[in-house]
Amino acid sequence: MRGEVLHYDQAQGFGFAAAVDGNRYTFAREDLRGTAIPGKGTEIEFQPSGSQARDVFVIHAQVGAAQMAAAAPAAATSVPQFGRRGSDQEGAAESGVVATTGLWSYFRRALTTDYVNFRARARRKECWGYYLFWTLSAVALAAIGFGIDGALGNLDAEPIVGFALPGLFILATLLPSIAVTIRRIHDLGLSGWFYLLILLPYVGSLIIFVFTLIPSQKHDNKWGPVPVGVNVPPPYVPVG
Repeated sequence: MRGEVLHYDQAQGFGFAAAVDGNRYTFAREDLRGTAIPGKGTEIEFQPSGSQARDVFVIHAQVGAAQMAAAAPAAATSVPQFGRRGSDQEGAAESGVVATTGLWSYFRRALTTDYVNFRARARRKECWGYYLFWTLSAVALAAIGFGIDGALGNLDAEPIVGFALPGLFILATLLPSIAVTIRRIHDLGLSGWFYLLILLPYVGSLIIFVFTLIPSQKHDNKWGPVPVGVNVPPPYVPVG
């Protein structure tokens, strides 16, 4: 699979890349093949493994320092790179990567590629999109289950199906629910261990709820680049 490096920390030996499937993958120094250092903007090819990129090969290296210096005046007035713009469609077209940021897309990815992804970041829209469709799904399954119990004449006795279907759904989505909340905490620049605050009686759940309301950090942090769709203002360039 092909993609583009969004961030690589050579000192700590980890990085993030956006792939052509619209997802983001993490990679470590030991995943690199060859001698080239994959700087920001480098085109790579890799083998996806969950949310990890394995066997990373550099296709086109990043622009050299001399070329970057020559292009600096034009870059000062250009629009920020992919993943840093308010318009998802424009950013995706510029980078060649199609990124879907719809509520349903976030929910679908949380249950597939990001099922146990505890390392990246999640913007507010991703977190709330997931829990919106999670709630709708649980309610729909409960309604179906009670409908089946009604057809079987179990409503007055033990509506087993009405409780079993949503119960199984909640159990099956326990890990992605925790994962998306931890990624939301990472998006604030905090450690995912803050999720354990949910164990505090009464106030724990309230604190986690507040975390889901706080805007994203407008810069890269140790858990990844700014999520796609977050509007980051361009850097101030002095005139004269």
